[in-house]
Amino acid sequence: MRLTFILILLMVMYTQAWGQERKRVREYGVKVGVLPTGKYNAITDVAGVTVGHMTLLEGENIRTGVTTILPHEGNVFQQKVPAAVHVGNGFGKLAGSTQIKELGNLESPIILTNTLGVGTAMNAVVGYILEQAGNEQVQSVNAVVGETNDGYLNDIRGRHVREEHVLQAIQQAKSGPVQEGNVGAGTGTVCFGWKGGIGTSSRKLPESAGAYTVGVLVQTNYGGVLQVNGVPVGKELDQYFMNQQIKDSADGSCMIIVATDAPVDARNLERMAMRAMMGLAKTGGIASNGSGDYVIAFSTNSEMRIPYTSGEKTQAAPILRNDEMSPLFMAAIEATEEAILNSMFMAEDMAGKEGRKVDALPLKKVLKLLKKYNAI
Repeated sequence: MRLTFILILLMVMYTQAWGQERKRVREYGVKVGVLPTGKYNAITDVAGVTVGHMTLLEGENIRTGVTTILPHEGNVFQQKVPAAVHVGNGFGKLAGSTQIKELGNLESPIILTNTLGVGTAMNAVVGYILEQAGNEQVQSVNAVVGETNDGYLNDIRGRHVREEHVLQAIQQAKSGPVQEGNVGAGTGTVCFGWKGGIGTSSRKLPESAGAYTVGVLVQTNYGGVLQVNGVPVGKELDQYFMNQQIKDSADGSCMIIVATDAPVDARNLERMAMRAMMGLAKTGGIASNGSGDYVIAFSTNSEMRIPYTSGEKTQAAPILRNDEMSPLFMAAIEATEEAILNSMFMAEDMAGKEGRKVDALPLKKVLKLLKKYNAI
């Protein structure tokens, strides 16, 4: 009882000291775009998609982790999904991207981690797929691993992400609400000079547009001039790239994962991925020279699955016409923008390597600005 009381007291003192409770952007009355969200306002609103995190928060210097996205709960290698990649700026390491571009499909979980953990994550995914039932004769695996560099807060040279951490993230993947902020691959990231992290959002199209769902998950670690629902927050708070007083860098990276249940082929998935970068731009991101900004888009539609082996020489599936894509484009833009904002609104102050500290987005000040500009 005494321990419980002390923990509660510490939580109250923390809240009073910082004067802010971390909530998702929509919980403050900020409505990004015009389309409604799915049930969880998360990438997991796309049926079959699951997300898992493994967070490494140890001592004073380890601030990193792994986030994994699975397109469906079956054997992804045996039942591949249509996929595409768009490169906003290529200063990064997206393992497996060339095969996705060539063949237009995804055959592994998507792993997000830090820059120097990509090789380890690839090994883990290869082992995971080779050991799955039905894959006993498989001799080639296209492991898809993306990254951002969390070296400002994390001892990235220590390469603390191990294969077991990647496997744990895969095994813990689930549907429903998704943890955001300082979790998984977003544990040590920085965005617009404040704490970045993992964020997610979704959009549900009306019946007239097919009632499809689009979900987005982001790993934010980039810069520019922050805007929240059109409000110039970075400028107002005097924290932005090219501000001579703080010498902030816009370099970093952003990984964006777009999922949909619409029957969309690789070509139109790439078009959706391109629109996700517009969502990043709406937050004030500039895709700087030193930023690795990548989008992976995939469709979970069951009729679009690509079997590993088949006795048929052709494959027929209903594919959404070009003229029907605009609602999906808008959904991808809106969900990306809100996912990025959620990653920052949910992130908390973080101290890390060499005593460095990155403050969370000051919500009281931001909400005051949003009211000033009539954005809420």
